[in-house]
Amino acid sequence: MTKTGHERRIRARALRMWRADGSPKGRRPDYLERARELQAIEDNPQAGLLPNPMTGHPGEPPPAEPVEEAELVANLGEFPSQMTDQGDRSPAPAATHKTPRRPAGG
Repeated sequence: MTKTGHERRIRARALRMWRADGSPKGRRPDYLERARELQAIEDNPQAGLLPNPMTGHPGEPPPAEPVEEAELVANLGEFPSQMTDQGDRSPAPAATHKTPRRPAGG
């Protein structure tokens, strides 16, 4: 298959999808991109089983503890406990002292 034949198949698929959706104006580039993605999936069905090259660098040891753990611990205080609900809490801290009142008519 030549590059032009491959590109021709992608463009034909994009055109079919675009027409099937009612030929929306200004959206042909979106359908072309979608057709490229679908064609890539069809051409490389096993590609999803390959290791992700973005997850680490070759020869670098994996972290001792998962990175997510620190973020999880930092966010624990933001959620209500098992025995409370967000509606059970007061919306603002309670005042610790009373403001003295001024005498009336003064």
